[in-house]
Amino acid sequence: MNAILRPTAPFMLSHPAHIIALGFGTGLSPFAPGTVGTLLGFPIYHLAAAWLAPGAVLALIAVLFAVGTWAAGRTGRALGIQDHTSMNIDEIVAFMLVLWLTPSGWFWQALAFFAFRFFDVVKPPPIRYFDRSVKGGFGVMFDDLLAAFYTLLVVAIAVRLVA
Repeated sequence: MNAILRPTAPFMLSHPAHIIALGFGTGLSPFAPGTVGTLLGFPIYHLAAAWLAPGAVLALIAVLFAVGTWAAGRTGRALGIQDHTSMNIDEIVAFMLVLWLTPSGWFWQALAFFAFRFFDVVKPPPIRYFDRSVKGGFGVMFDDLLAAFYTLLVVAIAVRLVA
């Protein structure tokens, strides 16, 4: 099977897993689909937080992680590239977790956004190891949880320095 280098809207719409894995269309962005997906995490998180109790938001994030694992696995197989750059449900869900644990306010959320993008792109150890070693939909989702962890460390240190 040949890999699909650039998924299209018809491909995305051909299966619900593709819609989810491609971040509801944000993964079709010709420029930085991971960043565009991360940005989508803002409104999804803030809508959820406005309507749900904090514990329910965390439960939603856990459900989205599980659904994202399924969707990324199925879509990666269909694309012929396990962790295709157009699949960005991993960024969306991991960044929602970051926002759930980040202080409110534009400064903290902007810091979290830029730190998350840095760690997701650079993949310092052990992120790169897990990115290359853990396969399937879970592997796609898991390395972004590690980037979220590093992001939360940076935010916690910054909060501590400011306080």
